[in-house]
Amino acid sequence: MNSKRNRFSRRQFLRSAAATAGAISLFSIVPRNVLGGPDNTPPSEELTKAVIGVGGMGQGHLDMPGSRLLAICDVDEEHLRTTLQKVGPGVKGYKDFREVLERRDIDIIHVVTPPHWHALISIAAAQAGKDIWCEKPMTRTIAEGRKVIEAVQRNKRIFRINTWFRFEDEYYGFGTKIEPIKRLAKGGLLGWPLKVTLNASTGFDWKLDGWAGQVNPKPQPVPPELDYDFWLGPAPYKPYHPHRVHQSFRGYWDYDGGGLGDMGQHYLDPVQYLLDKDAESPVEIEADTPQQHPDAVRPWWRVRMKYADGCEIILDAVNKDTSAAFLEGPKGKLFKNFESDIPDIRKKLAALPKLDPQLTDFAEAVRSRKKFALNEENGHRSCTIVNLAKAAVKLGRPLRFDSAKQEFIGDPLANRMIDEPMRAPWHL
Repeated sequence: MNSKRNRFSRRQFLRSAAATAGAISLFSIVPRNVLGGPDNTPPSEELTKAVIGVGGMGQGHLDMPGSRLLAICDVDEEHLRTTLQKVGPGVKGYKDFREVLERRDIDIIHVVTPPHWHALISIAAAQAGKDIWCEKPMTRTIAEGRKVIEAVQRNKRIFRINTWFRFEDEYYGFGTKIEPIKRLAKGGLLGWPLKVTLNASTGFDWKLDGWAGQVNPKPQPVPPELDYDFWLGPAPYKPYHPHRVHQSFRGYWDYDGGGLGDMGQHYLDPVQYLLDKDAESPVEIEADTPQQHPDAVRPWWRVRMKYADGCEIILDAVNKDTSAAFLEGPKGKLFKNFESDIPDIRKKLAALPKLDPQLTDFAEAVRSRKKFALNEENGHRSCTIVNLAKAAVKLGRPLRFDSAKQEFIGDPLANRMIDEPMRAPWHL
């Protein structure tokens, strides 16, 4: 088969990837691990991957068990140069992600860009027949998340969010994995509804000062190695300042949402899981915060979110409630290190049923074409919690949210944050 006849040009790909999520592509590039290459190589062969974005976070994701790195991509030539030296021969560097997606020999795209690029690249990768491993937060807006779901499922792709605390590793500073907490909540030992508090006393640091933006930073010359216009991509044009890019971009609303964007999905996805809320979102959101700047994220104090059944999530960024339990219900409380006011809680926990197994090996999910444990659907819902909190903080007023329609109730300004326009020519 002539590979040139089955590849999008970058211009063609831009038109396809920027089309509305409901549009039907003329054809899809199916990865070789699904159908086999020209020599009918079976799907059990080694998977191949590319990493898009090899700055600070990208350096930690050059390896993936069960896969081989073939390409890296970054709009900063210095990032490319130093990373190519690190990974050695056999890996090619690119500045334009669309060139990476044209390669038929790549199975998996790992999206390690700032969040304002996550949806565009994930959708384009799905249209190109690639499976997607995306960094958190999944998307910068709620509408972007819905469109990623549509593209992934329409193109029959495997998708995962790179936060793993719902199924492995200790849950940050809490002192245990999430599995026993989930069993405790599901078994009703604390009663229902439940309240979850995330603050320094329960093991969670929101990193407020570290992710604050600079107000009106003085424009500076763009470094020659950086394609700043491409780095901005769909984000509104703002004059270059080094604090806007690379390691400090999270401090600006155009690209992320401060500590909420950085740690939010890591902290909140396990909460969504233990509350069994993978198919719904909070319906009431309110924030206690100083007035926010329209460009630079400023430190906030507290966010309260409530579900339709009365379950609550409290984000206590300033650790106001030092005696708070991580998990509290009408029958008892659970604190850090699995301490509780319920007598013999570990003994009672041991008598509860085990949880159903989850598919937590991404390479296995890709080969078997079975949905990964943290995928486009439940990942979108946990990212929606982050985006609801961001909206309440930025607007500084209580919000009501329709979980089924995924829109705010009676608040046009808040709803404009759900589906923000992108800078031309980029759009969903």
